[in-house]
Amino acid sequence: MRNKNFEKWNFSIFFEYLKPYKKSVILAPLFMILEVVMDLFQPKLLAHIIDDGIIKGDLKFIIHTGFLMLGIAVVGLIGGIGCTIFSSIASQNFGHDLRKGIFKKIQSVQFKDSSKFSPSSLITRLTNDVSQVQQLVLISLRMLVRAPFLCLGGIIMAFSINLKLSLIIFIVIPLLLFIFYFITRKSFSLFTVMQNKIDRINLIIRENLAGIRVIKIFNREQYEKERFENANAELVVASLKAIKLIVKIGPIVMIIVNLSIIAVLWFGGRMSLNGEIMVGEIMAFINYLMIILMSLMMISNLFIFISRAGASIERIDEILKIKEPSRKEKFYQSVSIKGKVDFKNVFFSYTSDTQFLQNISFSIEAGETLGIVGITGSGKTTLLNLITGLYQPVSGEILIDGRKINDIDPYILKENIGFVTQEAIIFSGTIREIMRWANENVSDVEISEALKIAEIYDFVKKLPYGFETFIGQKGVNLSGGQKQRLTIARALVRKPKILILDDCTSSVDFITEKRILKNLKGRLNTCCTKVIVTPRIFTVIEADKIIVLEKGKIVGIGDHKQLLENCDVYREIYESQTGERINV
Repeated sequence: MRNKNFEKWNFSIFFEYLKPYKKSVILAPLFMILEVVMDLFQPKLLAHIIDDGIIKGDLKFIIHTGFLMLGIAVVGLIGGIGCTIFSSIASQNFGHDLRKGIFKKIQSVQFKDSSKFSPSSLITRLTNDVSQVQQLVLISLRMLVRAPFLCLGGIIMAFSINLKLSLIIFIVIPLLLFIFYFITRKSFSLFTVMQNKIDRINLIIRENLAGIRVIKIFNREQYEKERFENANAELVVASLKAIKLIVKIGPIVMIIVNLSIIAVLWFGGRMSLNGEIMVGEIMAFINYLMIILMSLMMISNLFIFISRAGASIERIDEILKIKEPSRKEKFYQSVSIKGKVDFKNVFFSYTSDTQFLQNISFSIEAGETLGIVGITGSGKTTLLNLITGLYQPVSGEILIDGRKINDIDPYILKENIGFVTQEAIIFSGTIREIMRWANENVSDVEISEALKIAEIYDFVKKLPYGFETFIGQKGVNLSGGQKQRLTIARALVRKPKILILDDCTSSVDFITEKRILKNLKGRLNTCCTKVIVTPRIFTVIEADKIIVLEKGKIVGIGDHKQLLENCDVYREIYESQTGERINV
């Protein structure tokens, strides 16, 4: 993996999300400068106590200078506390806004763009990666000011004590900078690998928590434990590889520090014997040398942390740089959708080298029921995703009430669509909250009506708390059929003009399914267009129009009787499901 340069980072992330807190961003370094200045005064005053107080036996001078050092320390403490407060305000709000920005971006971009990232990776980017960058802001507002100013101030103060002895600094600093540069440069790729391993851990945890019942039923607990153990071990190996590189800095710096102190004592002692420097000045010089070396150590740690956060910055930037769909300046804001849908020569592909849907053309009048059948992988769900606007066709036109789907405000379009997916996705909450998630203004009477149409009202009324019954994440305390019927009711409370049912009765018995379809036809608003995808022909046998898909193409279109006569694929599916032989 190649090394990345800091110049390639998207620094606009920091400018954009720290701009609202520029007051704290400015005040934090100012308070830190105050602390640094106070710290730099201390060794000089200590030298005066030794040379002008202790050696000369001037107790009054010692007490006076001691109180002065105490006062300077208090001022420095105020500077440190102020920096901590304002840097925390800036960093915490930065993290809050960045998380909100990433989450908003994921929600607003086209589905085909967000689906490039696995859910576990998105979770890691929203949590661990944001925390890394947030911590970088906090450290930068403190260390990025403290370390350089201490280093520069220490050099100046050391030079003011003795120019000849300061030559040691010119040997030590370049050596340390070279070591820091080498280790920091090498660590970037190691931290990128580490973040990817965290992605893997999150993926396994998420899969196990979501599929815990399946794991237990198939008696695969040991297999999953080993899978997690392997991923966890890989993370440990990647982490240790990065840490082993970093921990080398400490011993190396301490060796250089100790050698530097020995050099100062050796040369300073000889100079003191010759009367070129005083004992207190040697002590002060050693303190300034320690300040310089420790500040370089801080800079090294800062750059290592920048290196680690850099991997997170790039992963976050991959999300933020996704372009949101452009909004046209003039939408048909006052459009009232009735439900007529037209596909005209629509082609669609997930990749540039293959066509998934080919030359799809059909028309549904408002209030009609369209059935879509076909074997697995024929393109049924993809076609539905095009109606909802989750994907855009490569070519051709999709029209709603005669208007191009791209010319309709996406908000208005989706407000008029009810979609029940193959997987019964239910967010935790009471039954009333689940219904109001789809329509905030729905009344209990309307909820009851939707539940009756979905054939789950009697079940809900028998529950101890009725509408206030709490449903766990993904409907964990409901059966498969109950979850599917509840999601149908949730779609109905939206009062959609286009209702899309994507094989959403697969866990419902045939009799209940028949009742639901009868309710949809008789009790639902006659202006509601219904699109039903199913592998079972009996589900759509009474539809106004049925489309037969095979390998992304329409191979038959018409009502049940017409397709039995004219479509071999439809007839084959019908015969396989009924055992009845059709003679044409």
